Amino acid sequence: MKKTLIQINTIILMVILSGCSLFSEPTKPIEVVTIQERPPMYHPPLPMEMQLGDVIFEVLTPEIMADYLKLVEEGSAPARPYYALTTQQYENLSMNMAEIKRYVTNILQVVKFYRDYDKEETGQK
Repeated sequence: MKKTLIQINTIILMVILSGCSLFSEPTKPIEVVTIQERPPMYHPPLPMEMQLGDVIFEVLTPEIMADYLKLVEEGSAPARPYYALTTQQYENLSMNMAEIKRYVTNILQVVKFYRDYDKEETGQK
């Protein structure tokens, strides 16, 4: 009796440990294929073009300055401030503006290159 109980326990234990694998079909191997595909490139819209206002330069010579000072004493001078630049400062301002123009032009060329490059890539598919 004890021997049959051990045999039954052994059979139950084997069924539990093997699960249902004795009754199922063998599993088939899965082939994994990796496809490398570039995600679509996002092209944000370009910023609005610059809306620059006109700058009017007025050169204050001693004669013009004397007339302006006379108008100030009379109290009829226009209420506008004057800013002075030395020749070197004006040259620096001019060089800075040229540098900004060059930088913006180069950045726009880089953006155009990548947009054209992306069009070529999507056209090949």
